[in-house]
Amino acid sequence: MNVHDILRNPDEHVRFAAYLDKLGHVADANELDLVSSVLTDPDQTMAQSAVLRHLDRRAAGFYPGPAYEGWAQAMAQVTTGHPFLAQRLREWSLFRAITLKMPWQPEALLTSSDWLQLKTAAGTNTDAMEMLAEAGRTKRIRNTARIGLNHRSES
Repeated sequence: MNVHDILRNPDEHVRFAAYLDKLGHVADANELDLVSSVLTDPDQTMAQSAVLRHLDRRAAGFYPGPAYEGWAQAMAQVTTGHPFLAQRLREWSLFRAITLKMPWQPEALLTSSDWLQLKTAAGTNTDAMEMLAEAGRTKRIRNTARIGLNHRSES
């Protein structure tokens, strides 16, 4: 079943599941075209949600390695015009920089989404965790960072 066939189904739940299936099995060479096609769905909330799940899954696998940069640049071009998806890609790049101890700006972390702050608070970068323990946006983020720091100091 191709994307055009999926688009013919009036049930957005069926289309969502079909998109997730297609995105989960897409060959690297076809990924950009498929993401672009999914983003043409008239139900933009559903389409962007499917693409977001795909981005998160792929970024989680790519971020530690050198292939991440090229993949993220290509995805940024495909998701132009979709601010939430573009923001998530930027935040994955920031998470990568923090986790791999590359240069990053503290202000970028402090102004990032709860998603990124919580993911970073549960991570391994002591500087970032200390910052979030002190100034994380929510109590949950601050507590997660403190717990992580305490576990590190006990080890």
